[in-house]
Amino acid sequence: MAEPSNDDFFHKLAGFTRFEGVTDSANYQPLPDDWLIAIADIVSSTKAIAAGHYKSVNMAGASVISAVLNALDRGDYPFAFGGDGALVAVPPSGAERARQALAAVRGWVMEELQLDLRTALVPMGAIRGEGFDVRVARFSPSDYVSYAMFSGGGTSWAERQMKAGRFIVEPMPAKVEPDLTGLSCRWNPIKAQNGEIVSIIAIPGDAGSGPKFQQLVADIIAISAEQSRDSHPVPVEGPTPALSFGGADIEARALVAPANRRWRKLVIDAQIVLVWVLDKFGVRTATFDAKIYRRDLAANSDFRKFDDGLKMTIDVDAVHLERIEARLRQAEAEGVCRFGLHRQDSALMTCFVPTPLMRDHMHFIDGASGGYAMAAMALRGKRPPELAAGV
Repeated sequence: MAEPSNDDFFHKLAGFTRFEGVTDSANYQPLPDDWLIAIADIVSSTKAIAAGHYKSVNMAGASVISAVLNALDRGDYPFAFGGDGALVAVPPSGAERARQALAAVRGWVMEELQLDLRTALVPMGAIRGEGFDVRVARFSPSDYVSYAMFSGGGTSWAERQMKAGRFIVEPMPAKVEPDLTGLSCRWNPIKAQNGEIVSIIAIPGDAGSGPKFQQLVADIIAISAEQSRDSHPVPVEGPTPALSFGGADIEARALVAPANRRWRKLVIDAQIVLVWVLDKFGVRTATFDAKIYRRDLAANSDFRKFDDGLKMTIDVDAVHLERIEARLRQAEAEGVCRFGLHRQDSALMTCFVPTPLMRDHMHFIDGASGGYAMAAMALRGKRPPELAAGV
């Protein structure tokens, strides 16, 4: 008799709606033993960001999620966006399709964005064989989307192995294009309203991920929650549409072959103008309301996450930022955590919108001048030598 499929593991996972739940171990369940972690990151992302290619870096990271989820028929699978990289947990039934998607997106990023994307597919058996685990929680910031939170040290181990050259998925020729349907980058950077946009990464220190680290995470969340909407960097009504076409070229390259890109870019430009007009004059169509879309956009954004550590891109004033930094420094001195932090004046949004007519579109938030990649660089020097390659 065949074993029952566990493909719907994440879909069946009970969710929580308050972000404080990331510190509750009861919210996490172990990923099935036969699943795999599809993981990727940009080589030398900080150099690319310093050269002004921050939109391309974020687009490359989000393209991994888009390619793998599309290859798996947009099923409900756990994933995490990391700014200059991403991961997706996939069942064994989708392993070969995920491998092909990683290979195709690696070739596409190299050809179209001129970035070196590392990709790997790491079995859970290898992760647990080294004494690590991948436990998954389901956080629902709105009624329409859920994001996965990861604990157990397994995703960090998988990333270190990829950077060491293990479990690598080699790129396909550029002519084999990934399915990046829904990937878009149409919004201008979103300016800070409270003070600064701050990207924070805090990972367990020598003391491990026990109660002291959990308390640290709870404290940082509580401080940021003292500001309106938990220091959300996107206004509650969403970003204001602008007649800006800077992301249209990257999006066109993601969606169609070179011969059709001029036409596709014109279509994207026309859509940008249409949304601007609908929003400006408060016009609704039979199937689309720009103001509802913008509010959903804000509610569905992933500005906070947990992936073997706390990651946040928040809009904070100087007083709250000083308190956050003081708490992090105290915890670091006590061996509870290591942290990296990067300040900037705006946030950047990269989107996965299979169809704007549905309300389950997803939006990935990072700092607009390096964000998580720069925070990781600040963190890198604080890690033990044997783990330094894992950032």
